Formats: sequence, C-alpha cells, structure tokens
Amino acid sequence: MSADVLWPKAIRSSMKTGPDREIVAAYPYRNACPTSVWARLIDGASTSITFAGYTNYFVWQEHPRLPARLSAKVASGCSVRFLVGDPDSEITRRREEIEGVPLTVGTRIRITLDALSKIEGSGGIDARFSDEHIALSVFIFDDEMLVTPHLSTLLGHESPMLHLRRLGDDGLYDRFAGHVAALWEAGRPVRS
Repeated sequence: MSADVLWPKAIRSSMKTGPDREIVAAYPYRNACPTSVWARLIDGASTSITFAGYTNYFVWQEHPRLPARLSAKVASGCSVRFLVGDPDSEITRRREEIEGVPLTVGTRIRITLDALSKIEGSGGIDARFSDEHIALSVFIFDDEMLVTPHLSTLLGHESPMLHLRRLGDDGLYDRFAGHVAALWEAGRPVRS
C-alpha cells in the first residue's frame, strides 16, 4: 500500500514521516536554544560528547561547572572530544577580519584551550585542531546533536541551530556525524 493510503493527508501534514523526523527543534539563533536543553544533553550523555565548534568559547561561559561535569563524564567512561580551529592559522586570521570584534576568534579558541588545560584529569579529554569546520558547528551528545550552520559575517550565536535525534541510518544525524568523524580523523592533536 502507498503512504497516502496508510497515512491520510491530515495525518501526514501534522506528523513527520520523512528525513525531517530527526529534527527535534529548530532555533533561529543558537542562543535561542534554552540552556536547559544543553544541560540535559551534556548531563545525559553516557558514551560520547563532541564539541566541534570552531572556538567552543561560549560553552565555558554558559554552562556552570562545565569542567567538573566533563571530568565526571570522563571518569564514568564517556568519551569527551573538542575539535577547535587553530588560533594561529590563516583561516582564523581571515575570520577575525570578517567579524571585526574585539574578542577575536583566536582569543576565543585560546580561552577554550586554557579551560581544557585546567580540567583535572583532562587526560581523558581529547582535543584536535581543524580549520575545515569554520562555517559549521556540530555538538554531539550520544544520539542527539545540535548543529549550527554559520551565516556569512554573523557570529555563531546569531546563526540558526537545529536539534537532531538519530532515528535511523544515513539520516541527517548520521550525515553530520560522518562529517565530524572525517574532520576528527584529519585533525591535528592539540596536546603533544
């Protein structure tokens, strides 16, 4: 039977049945996503957390006790990874010219690197440099993720964000997760 027979138009128009069913929520701005959503995702993850934002600067500002929370995650066997831009790269320098703000991209990256260096037992937290994700931030928490495609000259918090939940193979979640996995493999270790 066709989907039209099984799912009448009235149901199809109010129920997600295609690839968009992995979209939990959409926000016109990253900072429109409630911090309670971030907290639930961070605290609820048990196997893996990946912060693949170019600077990841805002997570330290917006999430209380994040170093202790991440240390506890690592201690419980959760993989915690940070993929950041190289603060000294040409790509970072060009982005700083575009943004033209006093708190530069390189400084925001260095704030993340400094925060990571101060986490007790941070040997369990991996960090790598990559300049290939400057226009896309992906934050993965087990089978959920937050994705921010960065718009033109706007700062990250001014760009839209999608909250995704993995529901099947080769969906939106898997496509973004595959992108991050490839960037991670090609990344350069932050710590020697």
